[in-house]
Amino acid sequence: MNDQDLEAAKADARMLMRAERNAVEPRDAALKLIENFPLELAKLSPVAGYWPVGGEIDGRPLLAALAKAGRTVALPRMESRQGPARFLQWRGNETLRPDAFGVPSPPADGADLSPRLFLIPLLAFDRAGRRLGQGGGHYDRIINLYRAHGAIAVGLAYAEQEMGVVPTGPHDAHLDWIITPKEAIRCGRGEGLRGLSG
Repeated sequence: MNDQDLEAAKADARMLMRAERNAVEPRDAALKLIENFPLELAKLSPVAGYWPVGGEIDGRPLLAALAKAGRTVALPRMESRQGPARFLQWRGNETLRPDAFGVPSPPADGADLSPRLFLIPLLAFDRAGRRLGQGGGHYDRIINLYRAHGAIAVGLAYAEQEMGVVPTGPHDAHLDWIITPKEAIRCGRGEGLRGLSG
């Protein structure tokens, strides 16, 4: 598939999966994410989450549960639309301020962290760990950068966001796990999973 065909396939998938995601009734999805979150992942710290926008599944209760268990929590802050993201400590009681995308983020003078675990939003996933995001490539760059230091990439999504095969190119980063309100999926590629068994 050439680049033009790949981008067209991604655009079609984004349109379809936005509709799928918007049709989901969240109900107790946040609680189910906590119930399905693997203990081996819950031991890692610092953990970077995200502030949900545009229908993304809400992982903030999971972040709160991890913080209550003693994990250090961070949120991303984009100083410019080109990035890179900074990951700043979030204790849950700080006043958040809009970043370059208008997303609530910790103040720019917060403490920078280097997360070991990333909770990542998405539009679509498949069981091989392929992820379809909004198209900016920010999380692909984040995953590739921090994976070199042993970080784990975990997608949070509704089960309805699963596709048979997500269209991806060579620069698209894969996920190590996907957690949905129905299950925890350990992806087959095995990247970033070293060191979790001890």
